[in-house]
Amino acid sequence: MTTLTSPPGGAAIRHPAPPAATGRIGTPRQGGTILAIPALIWYAVFMIGPVIAIFVIAALHWPGMLQPVSFAGLGNVRTVLDDPVFWDAVRNTAVQLAVALPIMIVCAYMLGYYVAQRPPGHRVIRYLLFIPGLISTPAKAMVFYAALSPDGLANGALQSVGLGSLTDAWLASPSTALACLIALDVWSGIGFTAVLFAARLDSVPDDLGEAAQLDGAGHWRTMWRIHFPVIRDYVGVVTMLQFLWTLFGSAQHVLLLTQGGPGSSSTTLSFLVYQKAFIAADLGYSQTVGVILFLAGLVGLLAIRRAFRQNY
Repeated sequence: MTTLTSPPGGAAIRHPAPPAATGRIGTPRQGGTILAIPALIWYAVFMIGPVIAIFVIAALHWPGMLQPVSFAGLGNVRTVLDDPVFWDAVRNTAVQLAVALPIMIVCAYMLGYYVAQRPPGHRVIRYLLFIPGLISTPAKAMVFYAALSPDGLANGALQSVGLGSLTDAWLASPSTALACLIALDVWSGIGFTAVLFAARLDSVPDDLGEAAQLDGAGHWRTMWRIHFPVIRDYVGVVTMLQFLWTLFGSAQHVLLLTQGGPGSSSTTLSFLVYQKAFIAADLGYSQTVGVILFLAGLVGLLAIRRAFRQNY
């Protein structure tokens, strides 16, 4: 529809009419919900279902996959809490998280900041940092076994420099077995995490760093006082990912290198779940520890989220 206007002493001018309001502006498309249904079904079956199954099995007495099942109630909880191996696993897991997580996050952030400054060969450095993430877990375990065995590289290096008195069976000693696993966690995760930090720091405007340096701030202050607050929420996300990986993924390193020993000196909670389920065939005990591990992971995630939330 158009309208005609006649200016004084001139011909009529044709103006197009404004488009009619459809009333659909800003309304979400309902078809997106239908597209999400397959993903929601998959999530419910393979994510929510196993979580519910953990709580159900934790209340059962189930001595093996093909054995008869009976209701145990809170009996598995009492058995777990009375087991000294469980408390050794709790202590080892707490030490692992308290040592590996801060070292990994702090060193990875500093390394990522260095790479983000685009030093000479920074592209090559990114690829080199990513290499541990490309190596399979058994291969990484073999590398550490070759280095830390009694006749391995570490003892050979100590003997070559006249420090033979410091040699030890690192993976077979109660005082060093857990430390070796922590070293493997840090080595395998620090490079991958540094690449993630470098990618996030690349999106920070260069003007922030340049302005700080014009005000007399060095790289150390710029790194922690300028760039770190900007990506604080991303640091929290990466910390949560590494927390979950260390808490739930340590079982494979323990299985490949120490088998939880000597004794229970390197047994972690995640390895205890595997050991009781597949070696001792005590599924009720195993999933009771799994419930405790699940709750510990949930509490840890909430604590990390609160610690790294943005304060501006």
